Amino acid sequence: MKQLLVLLAITSIGSYSSAAESGFLFTTFRDETTPMSEQIYMGISQDGRRWDALNSGHPVLVSNVGEKGVRDSFLLRSRDGQKVWLIATDLSVARNRDWHRATHQGSRSIVVWETSDLVHWTKPRLAVVAPTDAGCVWAPEAIYDEEAGNYLVYWASTTAGDGFAKQRIWAAHTQDFRSFSKPFMYVEKPNNVIDIDIVRDGHFYYRFIKDDTTKGVSMETSMKLMGPWQAMPQFTAGQGKNFEGPVCYRLRSATNGQPPEWCLLLDNVSDRIGPGAFGYMPFISHDLSTGQFAPATDFHFPYPFRHGSVLPITAAEYEHLKAAYWEPQKTTP
Repeated sequence: MKQLLVLLAITSIGSYSSAAESGFLFTTFRDETTPMSEQIYMGISQDGRRWDALNSGHPVLVSNVGEKGVRDSFLLRSRDGQKVWLIATDLSVARNRDWHRATHQGSRSIVVWETSDLVHWTKPRLAVVAPTDAGCVWAPEAIYDEEAGNYLVYWASTTAGDGFAKQRIWAAHTQDFRSFSKPFMYVEKPNNVIDIDIVRDGHFYYRFIKDDTTKGVSMETSMKLMGPWQAMPQFTAGQGKNFEGPVCYRLRSATNGQPPEWCLLLDNVSDRIGPGAFGYMPFISHDLSTGQFAPATDFHFPYPFRHGSVLPITAAEYEHLKAAYWEPQKTTP
């Protein structure tokens, strides 16, 4: 049976299309209490609302490169559907809680894994992406650039050029997540900006950005990745708490006259919702162009998920992950 599931999962990645979506994969980290809590944890869901932990809530992937800790993970399916990349911040706060060092002398690399079936992953490797005077590389994400014909990778860095005064969003292009173009400044704001998530809906891109000075998340839109980007002041989520790590994904496509449903997750780091941890708060929209999001209460996480990402998956991929990593919760007699 497991051999059949492996075959189905490999086939599904090769022929993946949005119409085949039948579940979701979440990558996250737990907290900063131990070196193992800053690794890659995973969860799966069939509806994008109710999540089950994989591997009994233990790490699925562990970094033994760079700083030997990973945070802010991001999943990206290749344009041809043949593989999925996982990229993450190379940082272990548990091993070294010196934030001055983390922003002035931190890693200039991202950690990269690859897979063709979501279960068997390559060994982690470091990929240098930042300029030579960068003090860190935080919260990397990526999206396919239609105009460039390759992938745009973007992240937050401080640089020595201004005395590490503030975080900006830098970017580079890549075909294979092994070699990268010369990094360039992608987003600069008056204040620190550290987290950025971009989604595409029809002809428009939407991006969510964390302002680390005001501690809020804003929303912008553009028809091109390179801009110009327009602010969306009507955005109704992201304020009032210290939110970060935005993740936006489509829960349901428009069908039978019903509008689509989008979820925006914001990592709430102002209110503790569990022992030693914070976690994501969900918001729902039926039209990204309006910027209107309403808080949702029907989400369940097995533990507080932190800054991570969501990847739509097929039914075969869901079953493959479940067979490899998931165990039903056991009750005590």
